[in-house]
Amino acid sequence: MILGQSSPQQTALLAKSGRSTMDDIFRRAALRRPDAIALADPPNRAGVTGGETRRLTYAQADRMISAIAGRLSRLGLQTDQIVGMQMANTVDAVLTLLGILRAGLIATPLPLLWRQADCTAALERIGATALIVSGRIGSVDHSALAMNVAADVFNIRQVGGFGPGLPDGIVSFDDLYTAATIDPPPSVARPVNPAAHVAIITWDVCADGLVPVARSHFEVLAAGAAITLESRLEQNMVILSSLALPSFASLASTVMPWLLVGGTLALHHPFDHVAFAQQCKAEQCQVIVVPGPLALRLAEVGVFSRRDGAKTVIAAWRAPEQLAGSAAWGDLAISLVDIPVFGETALFAARRGGGGRPASLSLGAIMAPRGAPGALHMAEVARTEIGTLGVRGPLVPKFPLPSQVDRTGKPVFNVGADGFADTGYPCEVDPTSNLVTISGPPAGMVGVGGYRFGLRALTDVAAQAEPGSTVAALPDALGGRRLAGTAADRDRVRDALATRGVNPLIIGAFGSPPDEERRAEA
Repeated sequence: MILGQSSPQQTALLAKSGRSTMDDIFRRAALRRPDAIALADPPNRAGVTGGETRRLTYAQADRMISAIAGRLSRLGLQTDQIVGMQMANTVDAVLTLLGILRAGLIATPLPLLWRQADCTAALERIGATALIVSGRIGSVDHSALAMNVAADVFNIRQVGGFGPGLPDGIVSFDDLYTAATIDPPPSVARPVNPAAHVAIITWDVCADGLVPVARSHFEVLAAGAAITLESRLEQNMVILSSLALPSFASLASTVMPWLLVGGTLALHHPFDHVAFAQQCKAEQCQVIVVPGPLALRLAEVGVFSRRDGAKTVIAAWRAPEQLAGSAAWGDLAISLVDIPVFGETALFAARRGGGGRPASLSLGAIMAPRGAPGALHMAEVARTEIGTLGVRGPLVPKFPLPSQVDRTGKPVFNVGADGFADTGYPCEVDPTSNLVTISGPPAGMVGVGGYRFGLRALTDVAAQAEPGSTVAALPDALGGRRLAGTAADRDRVRDALATRGVNPLIIGAFGSPPDEERRAEA
């Protein structure tokens, strides 16, 4: 599926990158280093999802990706059909993503805290035909959730999963790890340019609801290349990431750098500080990918002061208006690369300079690596007529999903005639220096960790559970914001929200959620 013609900037970068898909890049790494470790599970996986903790070489991962692709084909899925994923941050998730792409399908990773209401609305809207889940994540039975979603979404014909004790009706993929023979992956024809076809659909939120954002292989590659180049990553590096897959920022800062350097990707399900420290030491990680506020907190408590520790920290700021300096970075012999993230629309990569101060953002072209000879054009920044940040360039999508995929008439991803997509973030520009300051979140929106909510929708959801109930957003050091609810009967509201299958962060506003839900996407 190709959404439309590439922009001039995309065409120029395509000429440099060729016709490579994400699967092509993985295959090249597998041919170069078949016996090197490609993927490593969190050491505490048994407590997160159950099942075996895995470490796979590139050859083993390649075989498993083909096995997943072959099974999806045998189950009857056709080219460009859409497969939902809701999986813990484990080896299974990365292999499933690449298996979906190898089968010629489109992956839509779903946020981990989405429950039945959000999952149903998203998958029904885009006509997804299959859903693959981790059977259990923490205390939540995602296999039961998946079956309920499949019952609600007419087009879903197959539900698959990983983990012990999957119920009848869910196709287990665990046996593919040890199968003596596997179904061969399908042969997929990609006209024009394979890299221009849609690979991923992620989900943004605006004041009026969910927005599907479709990206081609090339657009994901461009974002990953921007981060890899700005971070000065080298071949074969070991990367440890606590960012789960269901966002453009996670894919661009975790999966793509790993593919581009052909190194080892160690996965950490967010967030257990003891397991994280053990994993970092055991894997001898050279690159760490974490949320920005968490990176600063880890620096302040001395996690990055060890001489044999990581050399680079990639910090994703999902609330870019809160990107902050830190004196803790001043004396550390470690590079910090900030990734201000503007929803699912765009992101930038900027290495910090002296004193722990974040790099500035200016109007005009964004290059990678910044200030280096031969740097590649990755994006362009402008201030819109309404005073918000506009972005265009190779890593920014140009088109919404076509009407034959999304027939709902609900909010869609919009790009202006000049190619600029409005991020919605209000900004100020210094007329002398052209420096841009992000002055707040999009109007009517609140971000909690990796999740965005429309304030009006929060109020409506609470009022439907009990008239007069409200939800407010309060400052939070790690999550940017946290939700706090008021109600005459908090227990009744909490139970009503849980019955409706809403996000646990909303339920938690009326009482403390379980530990694993409170930690997720910290």
